[in-house]
Amino acid sequence: MDDAGHLIWHPQVPLKVSIFAWRLLRDRLPTKSNLVTRGILSTTAQVCVAGCGEAESTHHLFISCSFFGSLWALVSTWIGISLTDSSTVRDHFVHFTSSLGGSRTRRSFMQLIWLVSVWIIWTERNHRLFRGSTSTSLQLLDKIKLFSY
Repeated sequence: MDDAGHLIWHPQVPLKVSIFAWRLLRDRLPTKSNLVTRGILSTTAQVCVAGCGEAESTHHLFISCSFFGSLWALVSTWIGISLTDSSTVRDHFVHFTSSLGGSRTRRSFMQLIWLVSVWIIWTERNHRLFRGSTSTSLQLLDKIKLFSY
């Protein structure tokens, strides 16, 4: 966790996004599965807001969801990297941020892209859950591009 933990504090990222990422890497977000574990939701209410039918855990929402997880393929195509399978969100962060090579500038750029991407996924999840609005994966990619510059 130490490798990933110190990398989320990017100077060009709003503090609320870094705090969000800190909670994400520790599985401390109020996902539906976490709310079931805390006794706040019933087990029948933990279905992912993307409509895929799976339980909304941190790993599912940010990595393996057929809708939200597929956003990573669009992002990787946009920036020209290959995706690797990751068993945890933390591993995904570490692999993603080191995928362009070793220079500090490249790692910093990749940290920024990853942080923007997970923030966009989380805000879209909340818009679907609380506002009933939806965006397409291409619209989400456009938001990632916009917020990355």
